[in-house]
Amino acid sequence: MKKIILSSVLLALVVLSCNQKNKETGSENEQTIAQSDEKYSCPMHPEETGKKGDSCKKCGMDLEPVKEAQEAPEEKIEEIVPVSDAVKASVSTEAIINAYLKIKNALAKDNGKDAAAASTDFIKAVSATNADKIDKKLAEKYLNVTEDAKKQAGLIVSNSGKIDQQRIYFAVLSKDITSLIATFGSKQKLYQDYCPMYNEGKNGYWISEFKVIKNPYYGSEMLECGGMIKEIK
Repeated sequence: MKKIILSSVLLALVVLSCNQKNKETGSENEQTIAQSDEKYSCPMHPEETGKKGDSCKKCGMDLEPVKEAQEAPEEKIEEIVPVSDAVKASVSTEAIINAYLKIKNALAKDNGKDAAAASTDFIKAVSATNADKIDKKLAEKYLNVTEDAKKQAGLIVSNSGKIDQQRIYFAVLSKDITSLIATFGSKQKLYQDYCPMYNEGKNGYWISEFKVIKNPYYGSEMLECGGMIKEIK
């Protein structure tokens, strides 16, 4: 009788052990399948995809798992659409835009001193721009945008020795310039660029006169990081 009971206990333990092992094996298999289905892409160039262990063909960085749901940028940048000739004629934004581009180029070269000097010129360009012909409906928007733009440029000037801080204010300035172009247009061909790496992708936008990417937020550290969103004609 004792032998029967002992055999039953041993059999139960074997069955329990097997069931546990099957569960663990099943869990491992599920994990392996999940890993094999996982997609990888380059954090700098999202269009470059592959499998785990691959490297980006453009920059050589290791591919990272793609998140199932990418959060949209926190700050929405105003969409740039074609502007009528009448609106363009109401105010010339070219001097303001050109001064902004000098700030952008200085930051791309890691030159905070030149960025500060260009920001001083930017403030002068805004102050010198004749806005008397602007339609009343657009005048308030113009004043709000340019006043904030001058504020950001002033902060870039006062942080001449702190390029990381200058880049923070440049991001806000870029939003102002984008809004200005969206409303009043530009006579020159420009490009709207975006860096998904800067500030977790929340506000890494800028306007450029070059088709090639020259990142003002990282400079020589990651000069080609980012991509063109739109060509502005």
